[in-house]
Amino acid sequence: MDAASLSASPGAGAFPLWAAAALGAALLVAFALWWRQRAIGRRLQASVESLTTRLDEAEDHSLPGVLPRPRFDALLDEAVAACDRGERRLTLVFVNLDNLQSVNEAFGHGCGDVALQRAAEAMTTCVDDTAVVTRTGGDAFVMMVDADLAKARTLADALIARLGGAHGESSDPDLVCSIGLASYPQHGSRARIIGHASTAMRQVRLAGGGDYAVFDPAMSVDMKDQAELLRDLRQAVSLKQLELVYQPKIDARSLQITSAEALLRWHHPQRGLISPAIFIPLAERFGLIGPIGNWVIEDACRQAGLWRQSGLRMRVAINISAYQMRQDDLVDRLTAALAANGLSANRFTCEITESVAMEDTRVTHRTFDRMRKAGLHVSIDDFGVGQASLSYLRRLPAAELKIDASFVQDLATSADARAIVDAVVKVAHALHLRVVAEGVETERQRDLLVQLDCDELQGYLFARPMSAKALSLWAAEDDRPDQPTGFRPSLFRDTLPVDL
Repeated sequence: MDAASLSASPGAGAFPLWAAAALGAALLVAFALWWRQRAIGRRLQASVESLTTRLDEAEDHSLPGVLPRPRFDALLDEAVAACDRGERRLTLVFVNLDNLQSVNEAFGHGCGDVALQRAAEAMTTCVDDTAVVTRTGGDAFVMMVDADLAKARTLADALIARLGGAHGESSDPDLVCSIGLASYPQHGSRARIIGHASTAMRQVRLAGGGDYAVFDPAMSVDMKDQAELLRDLRQAVSLKQLELVYQPKIDARSLQITSAEALLRWHHPQRGLISPAIFIPLAERFGLIGPIGNWVIEDACRQAGLWRQSGLRMRVAINISAYQMRQDDLVDRLTAALAANGLSANRFTCEITESVAMEDTRVTHRTFDRMRKAGLHVSIDDFGVGQASLSYLRRLPAAELKIDASFVQDLATSADARAIVDAVVKVAHALHLRVVAEGVETERQRDLLVQLDCDELQGYLFARPMSAKALSLWAAEDDRPDQPTGFRPSLFRDTLPVDL
């Protein structure tokens, strides 16, 4: 039997030649289509990368001397190789413009763009031609300089001074920057060096900004710890781990309790009590201060309502953050919480730090105006540590000033501190404002404040912050002869039939 007849036989296991030819042709067609699709994919990817590069270049085109990130990375690779050969030094300088968003909000994005150009020019002209700069975010830059840490520190100081000082027109806003330094290979490999410089920058920013820091390995541990703390803080409200405690304010003449300030505490299930000095800046930095602030408003109003129902007309004060002052619905939230608990606005105090009160922004002005119209009692906290303008203070709807504790601590030993407190009290009374001194810890401080005609006192000399239940029990036992500080009798008037 020949091959042709064999291929045509329908015997078991036979595979016709025509079928094999068809299968081969189909495979060739499929391979050709796959190859074409792959080629199209490569061309598309190249086009996307090219477009991305052009967009990056276009984005930073208006910033003098600022390179697109791909070009910066390529130069960084070359610099690292040169360092490995011992031919140069290399330090990364990570610069964050901390108040760029505030500049945009206060003066408009046009002014913010000018500030960005000024910052870019400063970074590219503060050192020699070896410096290379790229932009890593809306308000962040990273510089690569041929310098050791000593020279990089000098550069950081120069940048802080130049960005924060007067430039050009007098209307140009100052820029506050946080700077992190990391040297190669001392502070990490090529893959980690930028991240380590960024970590050092964040440490500065969390501390208030306007300075620089050199990377330290301990910072990475701190950042890990901070990340874990941030994760837990996101759940603290829903898990009922937050609590308000209350510290009384004392009338300076009668030494009787007139009101109480609500202070936030966090009871962590593993770490125990965590100081607000630790978690409040964290909440502000990562956008959690909004929901936490709303919870404070609701809980403080709830407690004030409970006190009112029991016959205790306790004025309650809460602290308002800068973030809350920029919220359009802050006053609506306050008035709604007060109304839900049967409280009058003039029986509730909003304490706002001097630095926030002096913010010259349209949003802050609008919030203050709405507070005034709503009848809220406004207190300017930490007065004396900032740069308050008396003419601006005169326009604020404030009812009282709180002298910062740093002045109170030095009263007994510093004539300058006494002179400052005396001046603040006189100016405040001339503006028809009450004056509260916080941080009173000794009888000598108390006596001096009374002599200086201060209106109210607050501090450990009278009472430490306590739970709402403890304060309620204290008020219920106010007639005890051994009670060091009593409640003002007017706080116990029957509140139900009277109009607050």
